[in-house]
Amino acid sequence: MDIEQARYNMVEQQIRPWDVLNQDVLDLLLKVRREDFVPEAHRLLAFIDMEIPLGHGQTMWTPKLEARVLQEVAIQPTDRVLEIGTGSGYLTALLASLAEEVVSVDILAEFTAQATQKLHAHGFANVVLHTADAARDWDDGAGFDVIVLTGSTPLLSDAWRRRLRPGGRLFAIVGEPPVMQARLITSTGPGATRSVTLFETCVAPLLNAPQPAAFVF
Repeated sequence: MDIEQARYNMVEQQIRPWDVLNQDVLDLLLKVRREDFVPEAHRLLAFIDMEIPLGHGQTMWTPKLEARVLQEVAIQPTDRVLEIGTGSGYLTALLASLAEEVVSVDILAEFTAQATQKLHAHGFANVVLHTADAARDWDDGAGFDVIVLTGSTPLLSDAWRRRLRPGGRLFAIVGEPPVMQARLITSTGPGATRSVTLFETCVAPLLNAPQPAAFVF
């Protein structure tokens, strides 16, 4: 397989047609080697429009979803970013390429260890990785300019809104199968946010995501 041609085709045939037109994002996807973050058994699928299995019921997002999220959260060079669900570490690498600092948390120690190795191999020194259950909240006291939840959640905890700095952006996929909504929530002032529904999709849930209260007859 011609790796560079496959990478170019991914950008031009999958990502650009999905309304990802930010040239900085497109250039980044040509630069960061997605195939290095894909499990070895699925390496030939690195540029295919599909979710790639990571184990434990988790998957990598499709390339076009990764790209669309990067475009929507509009990371600035001074931004501090929180990623909930490290997974393969590929989206972590993309976020770290744009931000000043990325804090990434995953409940699975295996994912944290593998992502740490890959990110170090690619020279990313601005990422802090944690193994913890952060599906409902993560508070390190400093707040974040951007928060990305990489798994879906039936309910979006208000705690995430409180972690946003003024002007901060939160990306989350909210709902239950078969249809979920991708939302961008922006902090507009103390205790105030604006929410925009971007598109419909369906992705694997965050482990231990908050659930709706059961209805009792």
